[in-house]
Amino acid sequence: MPALAGPKPLAQMADGRCRAGAAQHPFKPSLAASKRILTETNRLSIIALGSSSTAGTGASDPDRSYPAVLEAELRRRLPGREIKVTNLGVGGQSAYEMYLRLDNEVIPEKPSLVIWQTAVNDAIRDIGEEKLAKILRKGAHKLQEAGIDLVLMDMPWLQREGRYPKYDDYRAVLAKAAVESGVPIFPRYGMMKSWSGSKQFSQEEIVGMDGLQVVEAGYRCFGIRLADGILAELGEGAGPGKPTN
Repeated sequence: MPALAGPKPLAQMADGRCRAGAAQHPFKPSLAASKRILTETNRLSIIALGSSSTAGTGASDPDRSYPAVLEAELRRRLPGREIKVTNLGVGGQSAYEMYLRLDNEVIPEKPSLVIWQTAVNDAIRDIGEEKLAKILRKGAHKLQEAGIDLVLMDMPWLQREGRYPKYDDYRAVLAKAAVESGVPIFPRYGMMKSWSGSKQFSQEEIVGMDGLQVVEAGYRCFGIRLADGILAELGEGAGPGKPTN
C-alpha cells in the first residue's frame, strides 16, 4: 500500500495564497535591460532600495525579507543562472534620502534592475506632494540614463490609513510619477487589500499589530509575486512555482 503524502510545507501553502487576486492586480513589468543582460551574460543583478519593508523589519530573520525571498525564488526557477538581489533597505528613510544614495550606492553596482519601495514615510510626514513627485521623476531619470530598469513599488495597504489624511493623495503622486517616467508599478496596495479580503490570511499576517508594518507572510508574498512578474517578462517563467528547465 503506497504511503500517504505528508502535509505540504507551510511555505508552499503560503505561496498559493500569495496569488489570490493576481488577475485583478497584475504585475507585468517591462524589463528591456534585464532581458538583454540576462541573455548576454547569464546574470541578473537586482537592487532593492527602500525603507523598513525592504529592510525586513518585523521578519524573524533577514532571510525572510522580501529581497531574500525574491533571490531564493529566482535562483530556484532559473537554475544555472547567476542571480543576486542586494538589500539596500534602511528603515525610516524618505524618498529624498534614497535618491541621494543612487550615485554612490546603487548605480556604481551596475544592477540590471532596481526595485524602489518608497513614499510611505513621505506621506506620513506630509513632505509635500510636488516635492515627492520631483524626487521620483529625477530618480527614475537618473537610473534610466544609467541603462538600469526600474520598478516602483506602490505604498502598502494599511488597516488604519485614515490616520494619515493625505495617504491616497501620495499614492496618486507615486502612480502619476511612474506613468510620466514610463516606469512599471508593483501593485502592493491592491495585492495586500485583496489578501485582506480573501479570507486566506488573517489581518495579522499582512500588517502587524501596530497597523503599519508589513510582516513576514506579506514579505514572502511580495517576493513570490515579484518573481512571477519578472520571470514572465524575461520569458523564463514556466508557471507559478515551477522551476524552468
